[in-house]
Amino acid sequence: MLVNLDFSAEPAFSWYVVLMAISGIAMLVAAATGLGSTARDRLLYAVVGLGMSGYAFYLLFIFSGGTYHMFFFVFLLPIVLLSRAIGTFFRRRKA
Repeated sequence: MLVNLDFSAEPAFSWYVVLMAISGIAMLVAAATGLGSTARDRLLYAVVGLGMSGYAFYLLFIFSGGTYHMFFFVFLLPIVLLSRAIGTFFRRRKA
């Protein structure tokens, strides 16, 4: 199985794939645990997590070269959504 990670030749691409996979998994964990979020928010976390994990999987195992898209929101969106989920968890816990 070909894995497209080569930190010596393409460090930006490799780190992008790794960080996107970690972010996608974190979003799926937030969707599964809920952290006190609403069903709508959990669905949003699941959809975003599946999209990120799926694109990371594609780039890691299927992509064979050429053009790929680097979405910079990949680094910001999980921070925003996870901070929102944790904030909701602590607000509901306090009440």
